[in-house]
Amino acid sequence: MAHLYLREDLVSAEPGDEVALEGPEARHAVAVSRARSGERIAVSNGRGLMLEGVIAAATPSRLVLRVDSASIAQRPAPRIVLVQALAKGGRDELAVQAAVELGADEVVPWQASRCVSRWAGEKAAKGVQRWSAIVHEAAKQSMRAWLPTVGDPVTTAQLAARAPDARMIVLEPLADAPLTGIRIEPTDPREVVVVVGPEGGIAPEESRRLREAGARPARLGDAVLRTSSAGPAAIAVLNAALGRW
Repeated sequence: MAHLYLREDLVSAEPGDEVALEGPEARHAVAVSRARSGERIAVSNGRGLMLEGVIAAATPSRLVLRVDSASIAQRPAPRIVLVQALAKGGRDELAVQAAVELGADEVVPWQASRCVSRWAGEKAAKGVQRWSAIVHEAAKQSMRAWLPTVGDPVTTAQLAARAPDARMIVLEPLADAPLTGIRIEPTDPREVVVVVGPEGGIAPEESRRLREAGARPARLGDAVLRTSSAGPAAIAVLNAALGRW
């Protein structure tokens, strides 16, 4: 299956049904992906429903899928959350894209004290909207039946408040324990939260506050990765630890 498209208002469908895509999603399918009648595609509602079939009709404003198989995927558990510090030059966006393709179930913008990029007011709303668009495209690229969510920007205090109810791991290049040395039980229902700092690193007082709240520091080998690659690398390790890969 080469392409996945989203129709988030879709509730259900069965083999033999015809499901239409309209608006931007249809235009992207026909004008950008060059989808044509007779080709096989998949359509999901982003909440587990996955439909596959053949395109019955395709115009720039409307695409019709004739469904020949329908399935419901279970929501991934435990959830993997990437808390990504804001970064300049689009490096945070690169992290979000790769993390979603690798399996992140939620991404959360973090306004760390050393972030050069600052979100406030209207800029924060636009930033979340931009990340949401990236998440949509990354989920479609990786054929994910469950659409990851984008949280509101958080402060360090808000992040620390989340730690007691989660398995929070703060990536620190100088941490004593490697990420591969932290035991991750797949049967533990608590979400796994990976915290990635900005290019300048996590400030000592922020690191201390997160540790006091219950977060565990961990390193990714001996190399110091950029903020754009650290989160995706950690998620790859977690996928193996949780038996997803």
